[in-house]
Amino acid sequence: MKKKVALHTLGCKLNFSETSTIGNQFMQRGYSIVDAKEKADIYVFNTCTVTENADRECRQLIRSALRKNPSAYIIVTGCYAQLRPEEIAGINGVDVILGSKEKFNLFRIIDDFNKNDLACIFVSPTVSLTGFGEAHSTNADSRTRAYFKIQDGCDYKCSFCTIPLARGISRSMDFKNAVDEFKGLVNNGYKEIILTGVNVGDFGNRQNTDLYKLLKELVRVDGEFRIRLSSIEPNLLSDDIIGLIADEEKLCDHLHIPLQSGSPVILKAMQRRYTISDYKKVIGNAADKIKDAGIGVDVIVGSPGETDEDFWLTYNFIKDLPVSYLHVFTYSERPDTLAINLPGRVDVNERKKRNKILRNLSEKKRLLFYEKMLGKEFDVLFENENHRGKMMGFTSNYIRVAADYKQDLINRLTKVNLTGIDDRGLCECNIEDINNSVDLVQSLK
Repeated sequence: MKKKVALHTLGCKLNFSETSTIGNQFMQRGYSIVDAKEKADIYVFNTCTVTENADRECRQLIRSALRKNPSAYIIVTGCYAQLRPEEIAGINGVDVILGSKEKFNLFRIIDDFNKNDLACIFVSPTVSLTGFGEAHSTNADSRTRAYFKIQDGCDYKCSFCTIPLARGISRSMDFKNAVDEFKGLVNNGYKEIILTGVNVGDFGNRQNTDLYKLLKELVRVDGEFRIRLSSIEPNLLSDDIIGLIADEEKLCDHLHIPLQSGSPVILKAMQRRYTISDYKKVIGNAADKIKDAGIGVDVIVGSPGETDEDFWLTYNFIKDLPVSYLHVFTYSERPDTLAINLPGRVDVNERKKRNKILRNLSEKKRLLFYEKMLGKEFDVLFENENHRGKMMGFTSNYIRVAADYKQDLINRLTKVNLTGIDDRGLCECNIEDINNSVDLVQSLK
């Protein structure tokens, strides 16, 4: 009987691409991949360490897995494993901890999957993280959209961030290999490919190339597909990239551009590489040039020194921007970061309060954006999950659309006309079916 392997990913889209690659290694060796919620013989946790909540969630998931199967073999890898291996080793039942360099060499390191009395740690120093581990979506997951890792690591020194400590210096996939691997994903039937990395906009910085040149090459690839960029730093979002997105149908009309704070004082303390004025200019340029652009924003509340005035500067700055949603993070003290030693600690309850205020603003922004898009036609890529007779998908500009479940719509770019918003905040639509007839999708109330 095949041993069952459950894969669990915490954190960013980059982690999803890497987890899928690890899962593919198991599949090639005859293991069976099962849902992370199921009882398995082996559990692999690919972790995040951006916040204390991410660390806590990892520990809880490990204990949950061991309750399902006390004899399960537990492997922990990813950023939390790289930075805090001894902490993870203190969790009863963990067998192996693999650092960022070791995660793709799992089968070279582990001879068998028999439980250990003590956790074994295989973690290289961060300074040795100079190679590029290729990763992309595979048959190990059931996603319609593919995550494709083109970049890793970061040279930036943001005061709140642990990622450079966990991932090392910025490095990129070889340009030709990136194009060849991309063609392979298209040939495997993926209709949307998401370019991922720690700092995607920094692609090619040590190879005498850049992201713009890569995008120009990728849109020339034959086939029906679209490309979505994951988060891109505002100082790296060039006019050329914005113009290319505006001109090329194969590039999604969606950008996710981290802000982190709308207060000049806090932004400077964060050691970000742009000013408030720079950010506003980039957002305005993208909104002006890209028709119906969906623009997301990362923002952190409760950073050291953030006063009420700083917070409301952020709120009002974002309120006036032509953006469609926010990802709001509550500041979390991270060991070995510069911010942990900064004065002006914000009370935890106040951090939560500010988080809630910005989440409410995000919802208002999102619904307003959806309302502006009603009556317009978009291509939607529907996914295969069946949500009580409904299926979900995204437009190019990242509007989430719901429709009655139809098997023949899965993994096909389907033209729809947005007609309304249901009580869960999802867009309803008319669907143009395969025979070009129009079926009215009933309200999801």
